Amino acid sequence: MEKIKKNFGFGCMRLPMKGEEVDIAQTCEMVDAFLEAAFNYFDTAHGYLNTKSETALKACLTSRYERERYILTDKLTNFYFKKQEDIRPFFESQLAACGVDYFDFYLMHAQGEENFAYFKKHRAYETALELKAEGKFRHFGISFHDKAEVLERILSEYPQIEAVQIQFNYADFEDPAIESRKCYEVCLKHKKPVIVMEPVKGGTLANLPEDARSILKEQGGTPAGFALRFAASFEGIMMVLSGMSSIEQMRENIATMRDFKPLSESEHEAVNKVRDIFRSLKLIPCTACRYCVDGCPQGIPIPELFACMNSKQQHGDWNSDYYYNQVLTARGGKASECVKCGSCESACPQHLPIRELLERVAATFEKQE
Repeated sequence: MEKIKKNFGFGCMRLPMKGEEVDIAQTCEMVDAFLEAAFNYFDTAHGYLNTKSETALKACLTSRYERERYILTDKLTNFYFKKQEDIRPFFESQLAACGVDYFDFYLMHAQGEENFAYFKKHRAYETALELKAEGKFRHFGISFHDKAEVLERILSEYPQIEAVQIQFNYADFEDPAIESRKCYEVCLKHKKPVIVMEPVKGGTLANLPEDARSILKEQGGTPAGFALRFAASFEGIMMVLSGMSSIEQMRENIATMRDFKPLSESEHEAVNKVRDIFRSLKLIPCTACRYCVDGCPQGIPIPELFACMNSKQQHGDWNSDYYYNQVLTARGGKASECVKCGSCESACPQHLPIRELLERVAATFEKQE
């Protein structure tokens, strides 16, 4: 882990897009700015951006910079292997897609009670550790979405794990569904460095209601900057990832993290006040990872509909109604078209009751004449 320069990483799940394709020119600009600021950690997975993230990194990073300039993390996802024999060729295809000979970190993706059982059944951990022994990647880790007791069991059973990626932000810190604090404490107990995902909660903590925004404004800095600094202020945090989707977001986050300073006592108090406001809104805690969309037989843009619902909850204006009816669902994919198959819920890292939430969205926006 000696190559890591600073504790801020580029999460490549939300790269800028032009229609269905990654905006290569803007992504190259973002990669250049990131490296020029002396940051060097990049995080991807095969399924990100409908399998376009890895190849975008090949075009924008690995084909343009020497291998020693960057740290690259990829992941093994359950969707891409049915038996143990599938894992090795899939891994090799990931190296080819990214254009590298090895990964710095390779993570068992989205581990939790059910997924861990699937990985164990197919000896995925053992196969990955064989690949590590062969020099195919440098460090072995997991990304995790479940309760702290499950994480405790995984780390006890596989002490070879070198790093743990968890969802960690001030909104989820004491959330009983996410258990950010408890999972973090399990990592500390096992002396595992923590990689933070969703520090800005899918952009939610960057787009605060005005009363919350004014509290942070009094302290100076931006909402996104406060969210990043909160996550990075804790002991044992090796890396804070941000899924940036524009050069403007990249520049703002670089400005925050280039000369990182932990939150002061008064800043912590301000964040606590914002957390209370955030909780009072009872927003849908969707992080827009889009795992739910791939398997939806109706093509419902679930994260966008939830974002629209949250905007309605925060601002209560007509714009959310217009956006829902005239933009998001003008050609179909309304919340009411859900057939209740449940594929979305089985894929959701947040364990949201998506079918029930879609009913609420339909009731809010699809009023009968």
